[in-house]
Parts: sequence; structure tokens; C-alpha cells
Amino acid sequence: MRLLPEPSAQSLRLLFLFVFVMGVTPSPALTAGCPERCVCDDQLVVQCAGQELTLFPNDLPLATRQLIISNNRIGDLPALQLNYLSDLVYLDCSNNSLTEISESTFGNLRKLAYLDLSFNTLLQIEDRTFGALASLVMLRLTDNPSLGEIHPDAFSENMALQVLDVSRNNLTALNISSLIALPTLRSLGLSGNPWSCDCDTEDLCLWVQIEGFKFQGEDG
Repeated sequence: MRLLPEPSAQSLRLLFLFVFVMGVTPSPALTAGCPERCVCDDQLVVQCAGQELTLFPNDLPLATRQLIISNNRIGDLPALQLNYLSDLVYLDCSNNSLTEISESTFGNLRKLAYLDLSFNTLLQIEDRTFGALASLVMLRLTDNPSLGEIHPDAFSENMALQVLDVSRNNLTALNISSLIALPTLRSLGLSGNPWSCDCDTEDLCLWVQIEGFKFQGEDG
């Protein structure tokens, strides 16, 4: 597998949104209600960004395809509310106060293709956290300064994953066995972590060297 240079987050997001909008048929189900301090439109998009929310929004339309709750202070993603949104394909939770997510958090989001958990305070990623996300194409886990552990099998069931970014966390090791097995993975962000190239990370170091990646602080 040859990994291409990392595309910018902005270009990937714009491309994803273009594909999303072109494939969406407006539904009257979305207009049935809209959470307070959010904006809902006829393209099945619910926009709640930058509203100083501390709790996950209530009364989300069940037909929602795209949910943006970035730039708030939300500390928890309640599985019961979130998993009612079984048609969700795009979820942006960046820049909040999330400290943990579990296997049940995304248990019914089998259509979800884009997930952004960057700029939070996640501590670890457990086994099967993303196990139910069979359609996941892009996962951003950047800029969680306390994220020091990702379970070796965290991504083992995400066979559609193309873009994974774990840059700028507190990772010293990453088991790559499940990454190598991902058939569609084409971009992997690793920069800005305090990697320790010892026996525990020998496989990762060798792979990075073969594929031309460099750790933060390397010259050139």
C-alpha cells in the first residue's frame, strides 16, 4: 500500500460536502422540528456550531444526514440520542470538551462516512469504538493533547476507511497491524506526536521509513 501526501483538511471537507450535497434529496421530515440555537435546512443539515452548547442538542430531526456541533463545550455524546440518527453520514464534533467515547456511542450509525473528533480532550480510544461504522471514509482524531493510547484493534473493522489523521496527540506508540489490513487507506496523518522508536514501536518506525513519512522534528 502506498500512502499519498496528506491532503489538507479543508480540501477534504469541501470535497466530502460536495459529494454529500449532490447525493441528498430534501425530505419534509427535517422540518418537523429543530433544536434550540441550531439551524436546520431542507438539505438534511443541522448546524449547531459555535452556540456555547454544553449538552448534546435535543429534538434532532430523525432524518438528519449532516450534524455539525463543533466549537461548543459539549462534554458527552449520549448514545441513546445519537443512535436515533441512523441516516447520519456526516458528524463534526470538533473543538468541544469530549473526554471519552465508547463502543455504544456510534453503535447504530452504519451510514456515517465522515467523523471529526479533533480538538477535544479524549484520553484513549478503546477496542471497537468505531466498530459499527462500516461506511466510515474519513476520521479525524487530531489535537487531543491527552490522547495517549489507541487500542491495536480500534480501526480493524473500518474497511471503507480512506483518510485517518491522528496528528498532534500524545501518542508514543501505534500498532499498525490493523492499518496495513485496511484495503482503501490512502492517507495517514502521524505528525506532532512524541513517538518513541523502541521495541514496542519497531513496526511503526519501519513502516514510516518505507513509506517516506517523517516524525516531527526531523530535518528536511
